[in-house]
Amino acid sequence: MRKLMLIIGILLIAGTANAKHLHPEKYYQDLWCADRGQVEVRQEDGTRVDCLTECMAVEFDFCGKWYESITQALHYGMLTGKQAAIVLIVEKPGDWKYVERAKALIKFYCLPVVVFVTTPKGIIQSGY
Repeated sequence: MRKLMLIIGILLIAGTANAKHLHPEKYYQDLWCADRGQVEVRQEDGTRVDCLTECMAVEFDFCGKWYESITQALHYGMLTGKQAAIVLIVEKPGDWKYVERAKALIKFYCLPVVVFVTTPKGIIQSGY
């Protein structure tokens, strides 16, 4: 029993250490989407588009989840008939490698996904 409690404790600590971000995803979502569109728009299949603008269905994710953001954006674009887009959140210099990976995959497969990048200070690059 003692070993089990120790393992659970270690897993909980490791899980919270990996989840450490400067701000939650919602912070960036609200900041970016405030004057562009609607936040958390529910779709007929029960999913929610993070930000729905006049012409884009936008998915937000921290850079480490770049691959998930692409597929979600494509799904939302299909459901809404709008341009699929992602906003990758860069909080530290090491995050840029994920932006490059996303851009490379999108370019290689000619995926119809627009990439935006945001930081705690706001959008610094857009429209890849």
